[in-house]
Amino acid sequence: MLKFENVTKTYDGGFQAVKSVNFEIAEGELLVLIGPSGSGKSTTMKMINRIIPHTSGKISINGKDIKSYNAADLRRNIGYVIQQVGLFPHYTIEKNISIVPKLKNWNENKTRTRVLDLLEMVGLDPKIYASRYPKELSGGQQQRVGIARALAADPDIILMDEPFSALDPITREQLQEELLKLHKQLKKTIVFVTHDMDEALKMGDRIAIMKDGNLLQLDTPEKLLHEPAHGFVEEFMGKHRIIQNPELMPVTEIMAEKVVTTRSNTSPERAISLIRQRKITDLLVVDDQKKLLGIVSAYDLIKQIDGIKTIDEVMKPAVPFLLDTATAKDAIIMMDSSPFGMIPIVDEHHILVGLVNRGSLLSAMSSQWTDKGAVLDE
Repeated sequence: MLKFENVTKTYDGGFQAVKSVNFEIAEGELLVLIGPSGSGKSTTMKMINRIIPHTSGKISINGKDIKSYNAADLRRNIGYVIQQVGLFPHYTIEKNISIVPKLKNWNENKTRTRVLDLLEMVGLDPKIYASRYPKELSGGQQQRVGIARALAADPDIILMDEPFSALDPITREQLQEELLKLHKQLKKTIVFVTHDMDEALKMGDRIAIMKDGNLLQLDTPEKLLHEPAHGFVEEFMGKHRIIQNPELMPVTEIMAEKVVTTRSNTSPERAISLIRQRKITDLLVVDDQKKLLGIVSAYDLIKQIDGIKTIDEVMKPAVPFLLDTATAKDAIIMMDSSPFGMIPIVDEHHILVGLVNRGSLLSAMSSQWTDKGAVLDE
């Protein structure tokens, strides 16, 4: 799909921001570029759509050199999401999303249908948000619009330059989960730049680690953790991270034992306050005996706060879940089918005993994890 062959970027004065990098990105892959400041990760990504032209070497898409494309046409066929979102403040949300389809001469009906479908896809009700302006949206909502805009003309490739780094932890985790769902659904090729290793481990099919313009290693998260090919990679990933055998590791060894919970008769306002205080995205609901009843998401609570009195009105089944006799491998396999990015752990009586989430699963397995008391009960 995407191929870099001896690609170098040299600026006036002789400074090389990227030094003869070689790699390929498969169709439908989510590749994360990560490294310290000045490593060349953002420059590498921006060379794909020629926002920054490469000095030497070759970048190709499906075998075709990107230099053979008209620059404007190339960019219209590659989605682009940036940290600052970059929405036009005097355009409505609908008009912001429809910019590229109109540049590609889509007719009005096709464009409007696409915009409304995308708003639904990123969790924004088009009846409410299509006619609003960016200033009327929160930062997380604006970033959802940014993702919708990048998808508007149905590009095969999407570039994302630290898209969630300016958001609060709750919104950031929500959007990470939404992007993973969209990636699984749409099979787009995504190049994702971040400086956050936890985000890289969570998001990437493969991770490329860069330093001083050099690509040091490009591998799966598991291989990077288990077989670092360079001293800096080992240091950057964490010197003491050790992958253990997930088939032998009990899930109780990697779960958080203290989990934020609430009761089904809790008001939505109280539940949202608890979510914000604990910096989480979803609440597990239990009865007085700690028996697991369901789960509520911050998004559903905020969206329907004016129409409900207690959270059981928007509570969903807490599935999938695992028994405390399961292994870490069971959690790894099951995580892909978890709509909330978490797996509650229960005993034989369905009493909640812990929680494994997508972000902590790999980190817990790859480090000498000693602190399981992540959050407190209500």
